[in-house]
Formats: sequence, structure tokens, C-alpha cells
Amino acid sequence: MKRVEANDPRAIDDAGMRRFVVGDYARAIEYWEKAAGLGHVESHFHLSGVYKEGRGVETNMKKFTYHQEQAVIGGHVFARHNLGLIEERKGNIVRAVKHFIIAANLGLDVSMEKLKRCYAGGVISKESFAAVLRAHQAAVDAWKSPQRDAAEAVYNEQS
Repeated sequence: MKRVEANDPRAIDDAGMRRFVVGDYARAIEYWEKAAGLGHVESHFHLSGVYKEGRGVETNMKKFTYHQEQAVIGGHVFARHNLGLIEERKGNIVRAVKHFIIAANLGLDVSMEKLKRCYAGGVISKESFAAVLRAHQAAVDAWKSPQRDAAEAVYNEQS
């Protein structure tokens, strides 16, 4: 709790998650709002979820969208993908594809899967799809390291 008292946004976000998993949504939201106010991107993403699902608060799509957008501005790749889904539901396919491309370029597999379907449906060109595929693979490769492989092996042994 020392880090929370020192206004460490990551520690505040973690405290919010600890409250959330035990069902104390009101306290989780307090922590996340504080961390988001300090610029913590993950807290904006968490807040978007509670406002969409109505956990501890009334469902509020304006606040959901606001926190999704703040997370995107901060570089949150899952929020970027979610904005693509929102645009897709609105029928704004061109905007949706732009969001999916950005997220795929950052290595998000689920966005790459969306783009595969867009390519199969003729929504994006072969050249654009090939470029995204190369960027996606480069991002995935950039995350690889012997240390990550060793950690994954240990995790898989424990599972």
C-alpha cells in the first residue's frame, strides 16, 4: 500500500484489480478513476469495461467510449481492436479496418484474424493485407526472446 499512498498509478491500478476480483466494484472504480486521472492507460481500459457491463455503476456507453478512446490514445492495443469492433457494428467498415490494421501491426492476433476475414471478403487489397501480415509477424517476432520462452515453458509446466 506504500506505492498506492505515493500515488503510483500502476500500484493504484493493481489495487483496483484486487478489489474488482473480490466483487468490490465501487472501490475498484475509485482506484481506477484515480489511476486514470494520473494517466494510467490500463485503468482507462478497465473503466471502459465496467461502464459497458454495468458492474458497480449504471451502464454508460458515453463513459465506455470515452475510456476506450483514452486507452487508445495511450496505446492500448486491445482498446484499439475494440474501437474497430464498435466501428464495424456501426457499419463504418473503412474506419474499423484502420483500427484493426493498427492493432495487428502491434501484434494483436485477434485483429489479424479480423483482417483475414476482411481480405477474404474483398474489403482490403492483397497488397494491404500482405503489408499488415508482414508488420504483424515483425511485431510478434520482436516479442520473442529466450527469457520469454523459458518463462512460458515454466508456466506451461505449472498448468
